[in-house]
Amino acid sequence: MFSALPAYAELHCVSNFSFLRGASHPEELVERAAALGYAALAITDECSLAGVVRAHVAAKQHGLKLIVGAEFRLEAGPTLVLLATDRTSYGNLAQLITTARRRSAKGCYRLDWDDLAAAAGCLALLIPPVVPAAGAAALELAHARRLRECFADRAWLAVELLCGPDDRGRLGQLLELAAAAALPPVAAGDVHMHLRSRRPLQDALTALRLGVPVSAATHALFPNAERHLRMRMRLAQLYPPELLAATLDIAARCDFSLDSLRYEYPAELVPAGHTPAAHLAALTEQGLARRYPQGAPEHVRAQVARELALIAELGYEPYFLTVYDIVAFARSRGILCQGRGSAANSAVCYCLGITEVDPARMSVLFERFISRERNEPPDIDVDFEHERREEVIQYLYKKYGRDRAALAATVITYRTKSALRDAGRALGFESAQLARLAAAFAWWDRRSEAAERLVAAGLDPAAPRAQQLIALARALAGFPRHLSQHTGGFVLARGLLSRLVPIENAAMPERSVIQWDKDDLDALGLLKVDVLALGMLSAIRRALALVAQRRGVPFALADVPAEDPAVYRMIGEADTVGVFQIESRAQMSMLPRLKPREFYDLVIEVAIVRPGPIQGGMVHPYLRRRQNLEPVTYPSEAVKSVLARTLGVPIFQEQVMQLAVVAAGFTPGESDSLRRSMAAWRRKGGLEHLERRLVDGMLARGYPREFAAQIYRQILGFGEYGFPESHAASFALLVYVSAWLKCREPAAFLAALLNSQPMGFYAPSQLVQDARRHGVEVRAVDVTRSAWDCTLEGESPAVRLGLRMVGGLAEAAGARIVATRAVAPFATVDDLAQRAR
Repeated sequence: MFSALPAYAELHCVSNFSFLRGASHPEELVERAAALGYAALAITDECSLAGVVRAHVAAKQHGLKLIVGAEFRLEAGPTLVLLATDRTSYGNLAQLITTARRRSAKGCYRLDWDDLAAAAGCLALLIPPVVPAAGAAALELAHARRLRECFADRAWLAVELLCGPDDRGRLGQLLELAAAAALPPVAAGDVHMHLRSRRPLQDALTALRLGVPVSAATHALFPNAERHLRMRMRLAQLYPPELLAATLDIAARCDFSLDSLRYEYPAELVPAGHTPAAHLAALTEQGLARRYPQGAPEHVRAQVARELALIAELGYEPYFLTVYDIVAFARSRGILCQGRGSAANSAVCYCLGITEVDPARMSVLFERFISRERNEPPDIDVDFEHERREEVIQYLYKKYGRDRAALAATVITYRTKSALRDAGRALGFESAQLARLAAAFAWWDRRSEAAERLVAAGLDPAAPRAQQLIALARALAGFPRHLSQHTGGFVLARGLLSRLVPIENAAMPERSVIQWDKDDLDALGLLKVDVLALGMLSAIRRALALVAQRRGVPFALADVPAEDPAVYRMIGEADTVGVFQIESRAQMSMLPRLKPREFYDLVIEVAIVRPGPIQGGMVHPYLRRRQNLEPVTYPSEAVKSVLARTLGVPIFQEQVMQLAVVAAGFTPGESDSLRRSMAAWRRKGGLEHLERRLVDGMLARGYPREFAAQIYRQILGFGEYGFPESHAASFALLVYVSAWLKCREPAAFLAALLNSQPMGFYAPSQLVQDARRHGVEVRAVDVTRSAWDCTLEGESPAVRLGLRMVGGLAEAAGARIVATRAVAPFATVDDLAQRAR
């Protein structure tokens, strides 16, 4: 069908990552271009490469050549499109975007003619204005000639014919301009959407960008729907053949793929004369001696040796050394930290001090952390005290520089309520109506319930305007709205990170962010270290310091006695106000039924009171089996090997992955794809293709259909809430430590919690009342005695409330009171007011 049509490559196309401009996802554009038989497609978002990874993944699926580029509007100059031809020019393009973004506030950029010298190797297209200003011919010629000077034979004039009032005349003008500037012409489409049916959404996005309703946007709107991926037959009717052929010549010169990007870990962490493997082994051996002063058990040494061998085989030593360096810095500053996620499965991480979970306390699954089959970097998340994480972040920026270290992005997308609000704004709804609409709808509503929700908001579902609102909101849902910063995912590079991916300023001062999010990094196999914040770590560190001060000897996390029966009795009685993770009402109602008796029970407790297990129907079967109210059965020995530790009920993400392998015949790689799909299905959909594969695989191996259907329902229940066992184990350790402090050192625990506010479920007054019920004496704030923080007094000890508990009193004022009091006691209230100002 396509063979008789002219070949064509679209060279100017923006996606919805040109925020509030493009009206189609990168994947939609790629899929449509492939369906139309295009030779190639360039994604050229405005001063951005934020959408190219998704386009790259889709292009590989559809067999379409993807060209990586970007569009720029120069200061007091024209609009240009720059296209990467190879790895070097791609690096130059990424660096140029970084330069333009870093010199401006978040969401903006600034670029001028002189900056284009940095775009060596890129191809350039000049984009003349669709409606030239009166008398602008001379300026357009000057721009064209200057572009020719900058890029020589790598520059073209884009001819974009969009069914305006006089396309034939416009074509003639542009060809004359091209000839006068010695700039060859080429066809292009200024594409903003994959289908013309996206025109209403495109208009709404334009109106939102301008902050006005569509009815007031007037001339800012496109006059028609021609900025879509057009059929080649239509293009042949509009453009001379030589302009279409020129697109192929340009596409042929663009020989860059994101597959050629190679990530390199920072290298400066290895001392001179050492190899990464030798240095990591030496640090691990030192950690073994520190963790096991009486000598490491033989099975621990065997586990460490096995892990080091696999790490060496896959070349991951620099990654471990990078995380170790971050943790070592934190510990040198007295910042409490704790690795979580799959790192809790690693004996090496335990020896290095990255995690505090002793692998001997649980059945480790190191392959969940590092696997030959997955062939992807390990993922280590480290929690730091919430009040001091910024010190760690600034350490990384200082050590690696702004051009080698940046936070990963988080793509903020439209959800149900925000899509309704913005769709309503675009259509001119009043603010009060939008507030009622947002209150009436919820993300879990089915499409069939829209009419009912409109009625609840006071709208007529049959009214054309209401139907238009729903249609527009549904089209907008899932669209990226802007880039934000990840909660703590750092990307570190050996060389210039800005030549791998563009970097831009974050909204927060002293922060910078790359233009790719976690999924993009995973797709390209790039390193991310999560530097996260956790309030309970601040409280635990303060509590341990108070205990050490009172006892007169150092007291650290590792000194907390394990498996204290009194602690488990307290937990089983749901006496857990202030305890990490198990202080909510839902957790308190679960504790007397679960009755944790050992550490692994806490691991299950942390994971089971989550939306995933609850929605998947796993909680009650587990509790009934735990209480011996129903028998524990397994359909096979293979399934028993996976589910025995949780009484036949899949509670952890790892178990679902293992079940797919042993019961449905998935390969380890397919199992990991299942994990990724579980994490993304609520956002993107797409588990349907795995349902038949999973169910059919179980049926073929003799499992009952009911069992197969149940497992699939549980996978859906997990959704994005699936909790990894290793993650739960890391949290469970903090559960136990905080519970031990509450049980054995209640005064220190209360003072630490109060000094770490705000955090947790309970207000300070509730924490004080709970401590008093447990026999802790709490003494009032006293201007002659209280420090800024809450402190311990006496042998009992009692908690003296600090000046921080006085509402409206600034810390600086509190510090003046304490400092002045140290010189001489206050004689009167007037003396206090005068001396402490």
